[in-house]
Amino acid sequence: MDSSETPDINMTAPDTDAAAAVALDELTRDEEAVLADDGHLLPHELMAAIEAVLMVAERPIEPRLLAQLVEASVEAVEATCAELDSNYREQGRGFVLARVAGGYRFQSHPEQAAYVERFVLEGQSSRLSAAALETLAIVAYKQPISRAQVAAIRGVSVDAVMRTLTQRGYIAEVSRDPGPGQAVMYGTTALFLERLNINSIVDLPELGDFVPSPDVVEALEHGLRFDNTEAEITPTNTDTTDADSADAEPVEAPERAMTSGSAGPAEVATPAVDDAPLSEQSADEEMVIDLRDSVTGYHDAVASDSEE
Repeated sequence: MDSSETPDINMTAPDTDAAAAVALDELTRDEEAVLADDGHLLPHELMAAIEAVLMVAERPIEPRLLAQLVEASVEAVEATCAELDSNYREQGRGFVLARVAGGYRFQSHPEQAAYVERFVLEGQSSRLSAAALETLAIVAYKQPISRAQVAAIRGVSVDAVMRTLTQRGYIAEVSRDPGPGQAVMYGTTALFLERLNINSIVDLPELGDFVPSPDVVEALEHGLRFDNTEAEITPTNTDTTDADSADAEPVEAPERAMTSGSAGPAEVATPAVDDAPLSEQSADEEMVIDLRDSVTGYHDAVASDSEE
């Protein structure tokens, strides 16, 4: 056989790897064509559609609603959102695709919080008061709860605070008490979950984390007992003025001049007279002195006549 008629095996044999790649590419195109014919979005189209919807949404969008919008299954939407979030984090983007309040939304990356806070809080000072935060915490952990029950826990009226929280959108009416009166029951809203960046109420921190340890409680009780002991040892005397007044010596009545005689009064009052010169005494005092001298002279004269 002529050597020119011998086939070159290396030139005519197909490359196995290249053939496999071509076959895989053709299969992928066929699958995409089938998906397109069925009206389903392709993977990259599904990502783009989800990004577009979440970009204009003001609230977190639930997976079921997203699935209805993009005409895909809930599992496919959740997997696509997880892949998008992973891609954003790997690329070091300034935003993430987070799942909060039972849905998905775009939000800034936690590492960029300082810059976002500087922008959002510029010129704003509207914050909840301590009373509002306390009331909101009671509603969050005790919901559903009525307004009267919140007031009983706090010990004060909560009408104004509950009205403020309702206007802010943090709490809302969720049901009515089946008991007498059918009181309105309140609970937290999705906006509350958004502000706390949690997916549901079960993600709230445990109350046990905020309870003081036994050592702290014992120290507080010891301090209270010490304060009560001091209060018992040091009584407060509020009747000092009355006691002093009772122990004070009585003021003696002014001396009375006793004059004996057959005529005239039995006794004449002699008011006390200062030893100051007459020029320094008032006119009333001078008149009293003159009257006393006249009476005394009259009684002396009567007494002399009687002896004679």
